[in-house]
Amino acid sequence: MAAEQKVLGTRLQGKVAIVTGGGSGFGEAICKRFAEEGAKVIVADMDPVGGERVANTTHPHSMHFIQTNVAREEDWEQLMENTLAKWGRVDILVNNAGTSYKNKPTVEVTEDEFDKVFAVNVKSIFHSARHFIPNLINQGEGGSIINIASIGATRPRPGLVWYNASKAAVTNATKGLASEYGEKQIRINSVCPLLSGTGLFEAFAGVPPTEENFKKFLFNVPLGRLTDPVDVANYCLFLASDEAKFITGTCLEVDGGRGI
Repeated sequence: MAAEQKVLGTRLQGKVAIVTGGGSGFGEAICKRFAEEGAKVIVADMDPVGGERVANTTHPHSMHFIQTNVAREEDWEQLMENTLAKWGRVDILVNNAGTSYKNKPTVEVTEDEFDKVFAVNVKSIFHSARHFIPNLINQGEGGSIINIASIGATRPRPGLVWYNASKAAVTNATKGLASEYGEKQIRINSVCPLLSGTGLFEAFAGVPPTEENFKKFLFNVPLGRLTDPVDVANYCLFLASDEAKFITGTCLEVDGGRGI
């Protein structure tokens, strides 16, 4: 009982959140953190195994999985319809789903790889704006949208040029949307994490996710470690909550100082 009491809070009580890419990595941590603080959470993910696992084994009464390909407009239509049918409203969206190709010389990147990166990382936010924002406007109570970008958006490096460019588009769109919809009390912010030791590490770094390779990557990270998904989840919690009600259009580097 004590452990159960420890994880339950009220910072998002009464709010409904959608988290894309919620079946693993940063998205999983965000879903869990939001549910711990009282939110009803839609775990949106292409992967039914990961999505169902997160929704059904952590906070099953507060989470619901909806299979979603964020690059497809029809999936966004269904995502919104199903969310409203399930919980009657929406308040928070975390555009976390993302993809990359393997770190390699830019001239070796194929057109299909380029198209996939921009479809998942950028077009998804285009679709979300068209389908999520109108629902917030109709509710008339404002809301919070959080776009997960990357430290590569502001500190690009060789080998991931088009991935980094897609994340720069995310941070730029965040500011434009924040400016456009601020009068509706819709707050839109982005987060620029360093990579973590799970998920896409090998694609980003070009080497397997081993302790030895982690250490090689950390020589220019002042705080001396990779991102823990909870680092991102905690900041998203703040941005989603009323504690951040005067914050919009920002991009915080959750990177241990890598971007200095």
